[in-house]
Amino acid sequence: MDNIQNLVAEKLLSINAVKMQPNNPFTWASGWKSPIYCDNRKTLSFPEIRTIIKDCFVKLIRENYPNAEAIVGVATGGIPQGALVADELGLPFLYVRSAPKDHGLENLVEGDLKPGQKIVVIEDLVSTGGSSLKAVKALRAAQADVLGMLAIFTYGFPVAEQQFATEKVELMTLSNYAAVLQHLLETNKIGEAELEVLKSWRENPSEWGK
Repeated sequence: MDNIQNLVAEKLLSINAVKMQPNNPFTWASGWKSPIYCDNRKTLSFPEIRTIIKDCFVKLIRENYPNAEAIVGVATGGIPQGALVADELGLPFLYVRSAPKDHGLENLVEGDLKPGQKIVVIEDLVSTGGSSLKAVKALRAAQADVLGMLAIFTYGFPVAEQQFATEKVELMTLSNYAAVLQHLLETNKIGEAELEVLKSWRENPSEWGK
């Protein structure tokens, strides 16, 4: 798994999907200030990297969830990769909206979900885990059997790890914050001072930059 984490970290950095601005922090939807931002949607524009990510997901599903009956993407970042994975595995694909439609059938889960169906959820990124687990709750409410969730990247916040443990959801990710920092350091793209800034943010992101 370490090889996959390092490979995906390298690929994300090679296309500037991970950006750093310690002196001009990004502002997340949560209001948190961050010296780093990971945009996994960018991988879709690079066929080689898009395929590497798809193949890694497929390998993990075959090894860990061989009885999966459907793949579900989380809107919006998890939809395209989820569809690619489902196609490779020859499985049905569905997706979960961030909010129900305000017209028509007012669906939250889109697709043909059968009660008790064993599914694997695909997400692009896990930060606090809130939106990802909201999707899981919607699927469980629709009587799906959620086997686990796979994501491209996680920041590895303790709050996310605790929430996933509380909801009894197994999370596996292709790469993570530690792997990205390690690659940046090994390739001399950051120095010790920048590394300390990035580590301090990771330890207390909600208060960092205030």
